[in-house]
Amino acid sequence: MLDTLLPILIFSALALAVIGAVRRIGLWRQGRTARVDLLRGLAAMPRRYLVDLHHVVARDKVMSNTHVATAGGFVAAAVLMILVHGLGLGASERMGPILGGLLLLASAAMFVGSLFVAKRRRNPPARLSKGPWMRLTKSLMAFSVSVFLLTLPTLGILPAGTGSVILALALAAVLVWGLGEMFFGMTWGGPMKHAFAGALHLAFHRRPERFGEGNRSTGLKALNLDDSKAPLGVETPSDFTWNQLLGFDACVQCGRCEAACPAFAAGQPLNPKKLIQDMVVGMAGGSDAHYAGSPYPGKPVGEHAGTPHGPIVAREGTALVDAETLWSCTTCRACVEECPMMIEHVDAIVDMRRFLTLEHGNTPGKGAEVLDNLIATDNPGGFDPGSRMHWAADLNLPLMRDLGQVDVLLWLGDGVFDMRNQRTLRALVKVLRAAGVDFAVLGNEERDSGDVARRLGDEATFQSLARRNIATLSQYRFQCIVTCDPHSFHVLGNEYGELGGVYEVRHHSTYIAELFEAGRLHVAPWKSGTVTYHDPCYLGRYNGEFEAPRNVLRALGIEVKEMERSGFRSRCCGGGGGAPITDIPGKQRIPDMRMNDVKETGAELVAVGCPQCTAMLEGVVDATAEVRDIAELVADALVTQSEPRRDAKRKAPTVAEARPVMKEVSP
Repeated sequence: MLDTLLPILIFSALALAVIGAVRRIGLWRQGRTARVDLLRGLAAMPRRYLVDLHHVVARDKVMSNTHVATAGGFVAAAVLMILVHGLGLGASERMGPILGGLLLLASAAMFVGSLFVAKRRRNPPARLSKGPWMRLTKSLMAFSVSVFLLTLPTLGILPAGTGSVILALALAAVLVWGLGEMFFGMTWGGPMKHAFAGALHLAFHRRPERFGEGNRSTGLKALNLDDSKAPLGVETPSDFTWNQLLGFDACVQCGRCEAACPAFAAGQPLNPKKLIQDMVVGMAGGSDAHYAGSPYPGKPVGEHAGTPHGPIVAREGTALVDAETLWSCTTCRACVEECPMMIEHVDAIVDMRRFLTLEHGNTPGKGAEVLDNLIATDNPGGFDPGSRMHWAADLNLPLMRDLGQVDVLLWLGDGVFDMRNQRTLRALVKVLRAAGVDFAVLGNEERDSGDVARRLGDEATFQSLARRNIATLSQYRFQCIVTCDPHSFHVLGNEYGELGGVYEVRHHSTYIAELFEAGRLHVAPWKSGTVTYHDPCYLGRYNGEFEAPRNVLRALGIEVKEMERSGFRSRCCGGGGGAPITDIPGKQRIPDMRMNDVKETGAELVAVGCPQCTAMLEGVVDATAEVRDIAELVADALVTQSEPRRDAKRKAPTVAEARPVMKEVSP
């Protein structure tokens, strides 16, 4: 009887899964078009799954092994089950024992993995979604146990007639349960939905360039402002590209993003996991009433609803997301870094901000004022552009317009208008001169890099600033740009390229580390005091630079006492993404939490490499540690200085020398 029943059950489940897949694909295709390489994406999917994805999953060794056992066991068991029981190859004298034995091993591995899932679900951490996910353990067990037991007679381990008809039907019923969750639920909806959507998401990821060892893609994609038909940002779920919607559907609701999010920890109304699930709700239409994870802080579940073509953020009435949720994000990419499914949360948030800013002019806090200042004065503070170099009146800094060609273009950033950051810039100038670096600055020709405008969603102002900066830079020759601002470093190096400005850009900590390595700096050893280092988000997570700042500190004789959250898991200072400008309130301040991390190390000094981080951390009341930029520490330790002399009548470069050294940057 089972010989007849099993193929019917298996192929019925497959047929329903195919119908569900067609339906699911239809939901994704509501989004805007996006060009993907179909064949190359599908060919790359196995490596992206087995290598790139598992690099993230493997950070938790227990869950990594659990995932290998359950996911690997399921895929193998499903394929072998179709061959053995569906196509009847288990009856083959030659292949039957081999395939049947492999099926037993696969289903057994899956069962062992399900035991670890059961242990984790017995007392799950707060970040894990509950609800339907709590039945997943039983479903995994039902599938693996029923397949295992139904395969035993095939191998002759049990006689074919073992047991009664009732027992056989009971096993078939358990298999139906497992097939329903594993096959039907994979495409129709349920805890296993991520398996189908996740595989295709990896194949057709909107950032394929981020895959592969050492690869990284973090620059925002430019809007085509000349296309009158293209939406200015995202107003409705269907305004996302289809592969963005696919990415949202791949969410496994593990809550790693939630646990890493500084805004969520501070009690601001943002939970990146809930945000992604709200996008899934909007894609299919409905409300968040069935969401079984942590809500947005201060906002109960059940208040949000939407449709594929309805507004995500409504001016009145029910909406998928409240505007303050989007403005709470610091764009630190902690969520993206932790996501095992490699979902791009920050891209989605900025896309939605773009619509609010460009179409509605709805930027909270001082956002509108800052954007107006950028348009009027080329700097967010509204300062007189002609005063950009007042802080350096006594330094006699060389100007690009006088020299035309140098080795290093020093990008000052808008820290020139901040008295605290002026100290950092003066220290950096001292270091460069001590090393005999041939450098110059743009002076009053320099404009804001556009980082703040872009993160606040004002793509038009960003592109205007960027194009004018690119036009200015095209007049001069230089080997690289050096800046102490990670935000300018990121924008110039990773986002100007799409607009035609491709440069070699280095953060000052990287450049100083190279000067030490070349033996061009001589310093006195560090005297005393414990030091910790705070990783800026736009230097670390965005650009993968973690070692250079630490190498500089080691060159000074400093042994860094690391915070618990450091490196790629560093906690944000709260200064990115325009967060200090929009100023969404929470239960506590993000920089206060970060300084508590510093306090736990017992460090007397926290070294930083970002003007925003310096401002945020120094703004903490009753801080237990002094905040110093790496350039200041190096400048204080210098024991010799050598200032290169310049010929006032320097010979102009030849035409052959007229191009700066450039690098290829993926947009």
